[in-house]
Amino acid sequence: MTNARYSHTESVLSNGKVLVTGGYNNNGRLNGAELYDPLTGIWTTTSNMNNARDSHTASALSNGKVLVTGGHGNSVYLNSAELYDPLTGTWATTGNMNNARTTHTACVLSNGKILVIGGLGDIGALNSAELYDSSTGIWTTTSNMINRRYGNTVSVLSNGKVLVTSGWNGNIAFDNAELYDPSTGTWTTTNNMNNARICHTASVLSNGKVLIAGGTGSSGSYSLNSAELYDPLTGTWTTTSNMNDARYSHTASVLSNGKVLVTGGYGNSGFLNSAELYDPSTNTWTTTSTMNIARYCHTASILSTGKILVTAGVGDGYNHLNSAELYQVFQIN
Repeated sequence: MTNARYSHTESVLSNGKVLVTGGYNNNGRLNGAELYDPLTGIWTTTSNMNNARDSHTASALSNGKVLVTGGHGNSVYLNSAELYDPLTGTWATTGNMNNARTTHTACVLSNGKILVIGGLGDIGALNSAELYDSSTGIWTTTSNMINRRYGNTVSVLSNGKVLVTSGWNGNIAFDNAELYDPSTGTWTTTNNMNNARICHTASVLSNGKVLIAGGTGSSGSYSLNSAELYDPLTGTWTTTSNMNDARYSHTASVLSNGKVLVTGGYGNSGFLNSAELYDPSTNTWTTTSTMNIARYCHTASILSTGKILVTAGVGDGYNHLNSAELYQVFQIN
């Protein structure tokens, strides 16, 4: 890529290109954005964001635009939001969030609205939640989460509800989970996970269950190799087989064959280049070929070609990376 970066975002556009925004490197926080073209394998710069930011979110809207929200700006937490238009390659500001926040999470609801939750704000960990309407560009508050948290995951279930798992309130890592119902705008608790964890991954499987993998139990002091499954039909958690490597700040991608590819992260012995696959039909993990570069705080996207694009992050020696690599799913004809 043109710029080394970590704590950035990566979004697949409707035209198949991949938009990478913001992040942090040795020069500070970035407002730069660039595009990857899977057809040529080439990166090109596009217009800069209005605000430099890292630890923000990016959500692909149904109209083809990408909504970027919040993050850590230059010495401040941001409440600003902006839209990228792939047709013009330009950024435009949109309505500000009600709360400045960084290290938060966002998801696209079945009704097209964007739900933004939690994160770290000026008062510490947040439990506030708000909704963005792309048709009006307006944010409205919705009910607060039961717990203040960041470093959590958010998953849209097949029934339209949103599952939020674990996270950190500034003092402890949670093992709890809660559900948001867009039809009522309310939060309810669901059963606790088997392990407290932060900086883990959550993947919605083709059978509707959610796979939680890895993370760290206490703000980076150790890594977890445990994994567990949430069943929305029963609201219960069950343990599944452990990963081969303990890791946090890794990525997880649900492949077209239903398996989940986990890459990189930080393990108990340092930065990882290892990758492994979870098979929901057997509930087992198998190692696959290693990445070319060990990395964490990177991003991964599933391309229209079926390949997985992994970009940037932090590598050995805490070097900030601008490298990118592709994983090819092997299929037997």
